[in-house]
Amino acid sequence: MQLSLIICTYMRAQPLLNLLESVYQQELIPNEIIIVDGSTNNETKEAIEQHNFHNLHYYLVDAKDRGLTRQRNFGIAKVNETTDVVCFLDDDTILEKEYFKEICIGYEKHPEALSIGGFITNEVVWEPCESSSQCAFDEYFFDGWKRKDGSRFLMRKRLGLDTDKDPCWFPDFAHGRSTSFLPPSGKIYEVEHLMGGVSSFRKEVFETLQFSTYFEGYGLYEDADFTLRLSKIGKLYINTSARLAHYHNESGRPNKYQYGKMVVRNGWYVWRIKIAHPSVKNRIKWHTITLVLTLIRFTNSFTSQKKYEAFTESMGRLSGWFGLIFNPPKLEK
Repeated sequence: MQLSLIICTYMRAQPLLNLLESVYQQELIPNEIIIVDGSTNNETKEAIEQHNFHNLHYYLVDAKDRGLTRQRNFGIAKVNETTDVVCFLDDDTILEKEYFKEICIGYEKHPEALSIGGFITNEVVWEPCESSSQCAFDEYFFDGWKRKDGSRFLMRKRLGLDTDKDPCWFPDFAHGRSTSFLPPSGKIYEVEHLMGGVSSFRKEVFETLQFSTYFEGYGLYEDADFTLRLSKIGKLYINTSARLAHYHNESGRPNKYQYGKMVVRNGWYVWRIKIAHPSVKNRIKWHTITLVLTLIRFTNSFTSQKKYEAFTESMGRLSGWFGLIFNPPKLEK
């Protein structure tokens, strides 16, 4: 299986080098590695030039191709014709040595798969658990494992607003549980959406689909949009044996106010692309959950160590919500 790896990066020279080091230590190294750099300086370019990376192609893009979705589409256009599978990784991840081998195993076990996602190991602490009856109210159970539930899901449970879908399956009111609610079981799970920064796709997928340029710059939720559209065509999976760590480097991220706006506006956009005509009940649920999450984030202004960031993000969320009334995003057809 011929693999091409695309890494889109922005102002993160050292995290990118750390990732590349883990890539070249793999049992199965991709046949080509494409770096698409949206940086506004030459720091990343100069850092890469100091190393003799094999089969690596570096591109520093200008403003018209800058931003996560544009950089991904740019990278796809540079992929070798013989490639079978195109992989994407966030530039602040570090791979375990069998990551690409397990991605290929996923396609071998599920030849119908259009996409296989990887599994992040360092964000959640899981414990084996025989049944949900052994879990406390503040815990989440799935497939023989349990983890702590966050404050937002505890509040949703109390209000009867939790989803009844498995992780990575999209409820009609959109606010589901993400990849972080899949346990480290070593199994391969069928899903409806997955994270773009730990993903792979059969090359032929891009003959009919591209990442939407609606998602400017940082591109929050662009991966959910793309994979939800892809799930209408074929099957997607996450292989929890394809393991890596995600370190959430702060450089290159938008300010918290803009991030808060994106959470609401981009979330609304993905929901309405997936479900064009939600019922009144599901509309009420979406808006209620959005405002509850905004309120929880606002309370962090008093309880968290990063009080100013919590306040500005909550104001961004509120601004984004009011913006839906007066200036909703234009939906692609």
